[in-house]
Amino acid sequence: MVKEISRQISEPHQLTLLRLPDFDIRYCTGCYRCLIKDKGCVLRDDLSTVLASIADADALIFAVPTYFMSAHSCLKVFLDRGISFYGMADRLWGKPAVGLGIAGIEGKEGSTLLDIEKLFATILAKNKMSKIIYGALPGEVMFNEENKQVAAELARSLFGQKKAAKGICCPLCGGKTFRFLEENVVRCMLCSDAGTLTVKDDRLVLDIEVSEHALLANKDEALKHRDWLLGMVARFKEHKDQLKEVAAEYADETLWIKPKR
Repeated sequence: MVKEISRQISEPHQLTLLRLPDFDIRYCTGCYRCLIKDKGCVLRDDLSTVLASIADADALIFAVPTYFMSAHSCLKVFLDRGISFYGMADRLWGKPAVGLGIAGIEGKEGSTLLDIEKLFATILAKNKMSKIIYGALPGEVMFNEENKQVAAELARSLFGQKKAAKGICCPLCGGKTFRFLEENVVRCMLCSDAGTLTVKDDRLVLDIEVSEHALLANKDEALKHRDWLLGMVARFKEHKDQLKEVAAEYADETLWIKPKR
């Protein structure tokens, strides 16, 4: 599907492919040293190669299979390293992107579309359009002519004007996945800001308020979140001894199950 989208892009371009599972992307340890040190993440894996490839690209086409009603786990491991992305914010911000999720059973894609939206928000890209299509077997998506039309639509959107979202969506980030909290209160599952869903003139109206920590709203807010993370480093140093006391209080002889070597 990525190649089909590329074929339908009218602008001259060179398609370069990258497959996340081919790369050694390790689990984030939450040390924050990627924010403090100019050399980036201290983990010696392939993250810098992947990030550099994304930063060097003029635009992004992303496709992901659905595994158990969500995107493949390699995506989550990659996104968990998101603190490292702030070091390349200027090169990543606003890059046009289109996303495609593929599920084997219609309606059983679960959170895959939301996972794609989270990817683009986390790498600071501009989500021009994201879609879900269906096909369980390798290449089966090409049995359906409508899927080729989806590819053409995504190709036109990549360097074209972003279409206005249809239906109810978050006015802040454009997300279309919500959690219903209490009565008419809802929370957008993309930007995590909350608001109300009401009926006015026989229409559903969604009002979402900007929170004090709107990290996905724009570049300035993203960089504010980076500064907040740096503040947590200073706060940790300030309370380090107190935190050690808390940890020591719970350092009992709890039985741990360990992997066999």
